Amino acid sequence: MLILHCPYCGVDADETDLHAGGQAHLKREGPGSSDEAFEDYLFMRENPKGVHFERWRHVYGCGKWFHAARCTSTLEVFGTYPAQTLEPPQDIKDKISGTRPGWSWGIFK
Repeated sequence: MLILHCPYCGVDADETDLHAGGQAHLKREGPGSSDEAFEDYLFMRENPKGVHFERWRHVYGCGKWFHAARCTSTLEVFGTYPAQTLEPPQDIKDKISGTRPGWSWGIFK
């Protein structure tokens, strides 16, 4: 079972207390964007087998959104951090690099 630490209320919650919100760190497109940019925002997502950055909501807890770095094939969790963070904290990136040398994900290395 997937267990994630909520960075807001400090609870280690299992996946039944959480709701997945898809890929983290997307550039949100809205009114005034080109059709191509809006289409990319809606439909083009990373779906790797391996390290992935995702949005999660602590539904049956504090109700807040946060980000999680985890491996989609092993369910290994590298860390969680507030949703307002623009990129993964360095300690999480270092933890990923320590177990998976040479990894990269989008703009993060």
